[in-house]
Amino acid sequence: MPYKIAFISLGCAKNLVNTEQMMALTRAAGHTVTGEAEGADVAVLNTCGFIESAKSEAIDNIIQLGELKQAGKLKKLLVAGCLSQRYPEDIRAELPEVDGMLGTGSYTDVVAAVEGLMAGERPEYFADIHRTYEDGERLVTTPPYTAYLKIAEGCSNGCAFCIIPKLRGRYRSRSMEALLDEARKLADSGVREIIVIAQDITRYGLDLPEKTSLARLVEELCKLEFHWIRLHYLYPEAVTDELIQVIASQPKVLHYLDIPIQHCNDEMLKRMRRRNTKAELERLFARLRSAMPDVVIRTSLICGLPGEGEAEFEELCAFLQEQKLQRVGVFQFSPEEGTLAAAMEGQVDPDTAARRVELVVDLQSRIMDKYNEDRLGTVMEVLCEGFDAAEGCYTGRTYADSVEIDGRVLFTAAGLVPAGEFVNVRITGVSDGDLTGEIEL
Repeated sequence: MPYKIAFISLGCAKNLVNTEQMMALTRAAGHTVTGEAEGADVAVLNTCGFIESAKSEAIDNIIQLGELKQAGKLKKLLVAGCLSQRYPEDIRAELPEVDGMLGTGSYTDVVAAVEGLMAGERPEYFADIHRTYEDGERLVTTPPYTAYLKIAEGCSNGCAFCIIPKLRGRYRSRSMEALLDEARKLADSGVREIIVIAQDITRYGLDLPEKTSLARLVEELCKLEFHWIRLHYLYPEAVTDELIQVIASQPKVLHYLDIPIQHCNDEMLKRMRRRNTKAELERLFARLRSAMPDVVIRTSLICGLPGEGEAEFEELCAFLQEQKLQRVGVFQFSPEEGTLAAAMEGQVDPDTAARRVELVVDLQSRIMDKYNEDRLGTVMEVLCEGFDAAEGCYTGRTYADSVEIDGRVLFTAAGLVPAGEFVNVRITGVSDGDLTGEIEL
């Protein structure tokens, strides 16, 4: 019997890809797929359990879906992903709204779980997190011109603050053949911007028997009908000269690189179990800027890791002022149980850590304002994402703006501009961190 299955995806883009795979599997089994939980037979909530805020969001969603069940507007709730992998006992004991669970090794069991739920069972699937199936069809949920390509699962880096290896398993690259087959289908369907993702894309292929590399994969992707190829999460110590040369020389590869560094102080990097030093980060950024003067670097930082004193924090601020990275996400340290950092001596008072986050955000906003001001008068290629009635103009993104992370360009045009079309926009102003402009004819 076919059922109506609602899917809700929380957390990162990598999680979204898993949700899209589950959607394709349920639809192939004859069920109806929707994004609206009200009126569904089963809601599948794919959760993130990475840090405290993500756990809270997941629990809030479970409670809301439980209220729908109580009101008779939803029959069953299946919780999948990192939260169920990390806290199955707690979910059983404290969240009676949950009828079944899928761990991160069991996304492909979604059909059996759904059908078990509707048969009155309480299915729980927790397969080996080191041996997941990453190929297969997806029901792509992003706009038709943009899609993610997840090239690997898991992580073997072992950073002191991170629980992901325990939730997602060791690093596993997908085969080049499978990736290019999936990418070809995406290109043929009209996708213009492909976003290459994994927990760490720089180590792609090093674990495969045929030993390939990210640089070679990117060269192959450039042969397909994409207009933009965007790279997310390059670990600094694994960025090779070969990769830089490919990014610099291939016009389809955007000069926008997401390189999470977390800190710059050598002692803090060592405590984090990162594999680089401040001097090595400075040399990497210099190499990138030499090869690509227009490169936009995004990074992630953690404030308040155990052992971070005022001197280490001030060094980080000075580093940001000197390097002028255009895109920075900053997070307050979250002492996640099961991680090395949670048990470290020298825990920083949360209020102090929160104040440091605010100071970095303020400092970085001035750097970003200067970057935006320097764009005034220039003409930039923009991917149109549609007309925003509230703003009364079109919105889009430049190469410097990734999906749902960075800013937008608000622009006017004399005629119709379809979503997914690339246009040249003359930048004429700045509005609340976004650029404004008009189409250059």
